[in-house]
Amino acid sequence: MKSKLWRIPALFFLAAAITNLLGHTSLAPSSISEFVKPALLPLLALTTLAAAGTPGPKNLKTIILAQLFGCTGDILLIPDGFLPFVFGMLAFLLGHVCYISVFGARSWKKLGVGTWIIAIVVMVAAVAGLIAAIGIKGAMLAPMAVYGMALMMLIFSTLMGVIRIGGKAWWILLCGAVLFTFSDALIATGSFDVLPFQGKRFVIMLTYIAAQSLLAAGFLRLKE
Repeated sequence: MKSKLWRIPALFFLAAAITNLLGHTSLAPSSISEFVKPALLPLLALTTLAAAGTPGPKNLKTIILAQLFGCTGDILLIPDGFLPFVFGMLAFLLGHVCYISVFGARSWKKLGVGTWIIAIVVMVAAVAGLIAAIGIKGAMLAPMAVYGMALMMLIFSTLMGVIRIGGKAWWILLCGAVLFTFSDALIATGSFDVLPFQGKRFVIMLTYIAAQSLLAAGFLRLKE
């Protein structure tokens, strides 16, 4: 049974998102962004739980776990430094694994070997291209390659849903996966001093918040 109680945490989530984004502009102090950032994903998780109703859809717990991994990553990435970046990336990687396990379980059913071969070649080429463009080298090369493949798998999982299953939910999920990849690619360019531009942090957080929201909304629209 669903109710409209989800609107309460959703309003708090929206307020936290706007506050965080304002902190990346000249309209508010930057410290306010770090203050509200840890609350974003827990509020989204509460919204997801409330919107799911009782009983919740299958794999709801896995989606909530993905969001909590996102919260962990958000907190770990607040301080600068190599270790916070690595552990933050690991937290987000685990979140992506949760998302992929839910969406891939539906969209990969009876997927042919040929399709898998083409998909893997395309995904490897895309990751290699991004790594070369950003200039990632040394100790971070392998971890970033693994993380990049996880992002590609998330896009692939939702794209297969669009192609093989169809429906608005899968389009929403695909948009979320693409925005997540875009946001993380911008983070990578910042970490390796590539493609600097004014307002980058604002764009990163805007696309990240939108991505997490779309993944939650798309999941809730999926049919059992």
